[in-house]
Amino acid sequence: MNRQDELEEGLRALPLCQYEFLPADQVPFSGRVREICRKECPRYHKSWSCPPAVGEWEACRMKALYYRRAFVFSTVAEGVDTENMEALLATRSGHEDVVRQVRAGFERVYGECLTLSSESCDVCPICAYPAPCRYPERMLPCIESFGIVVPLLAEQCGMEFSFGAGTVTWFGLIFFDKKEEEG
Repeated sequence: MNRQDELEEGLRALPLCQYEFLPADQVPFSGRVREICRKECPRYHKSWSCPPAVGEWEACRMKALYYRRAFVFSTVAEGVDTENMEALLATRSGHEDVVRQVRAGFERVYGECLTLSSESCDVCPICAYPAPCRYPERMLPCIESFGIVVPLLAEQCGMEFSFGAGTVTWFGLIFFDKKEEEG
């Protein structure tokens, strides 16, 4: 079995709801997403996984496009009182565990990759920002922090963005297969 087949076998063993491979340059980016972060997100300017700490959105886009391919995936938590924010967010840790397992599989096959996840990092109860991150190897930047339009990405990949009442859909995104250095 080659490494790609091994990766795909490992992916099938994980509780992924849906997933899709696509060229990295087909991931939809928009500076407007970052504007929404700035105006509406309580984690803006308070977390290493969010703007402005992750860098300007165009720099984030270029960092992502340093890779040839992308892998978008979702996990779903069912039976959740979606009106209860604490209950909803409690389902996220399982998703984050899956994201780290997916990342490990991609790193085994492709080496370095860029991994993004849903929401702001929650490794620490209170982020150290602006002091140095305590766990940079565990911190996963938020997909939206890179200016990625997640509903459009899901639609373009034929993935469901929501599965209805009582469910929470979490997304992960991995950029992989580095482009060769030019020079």
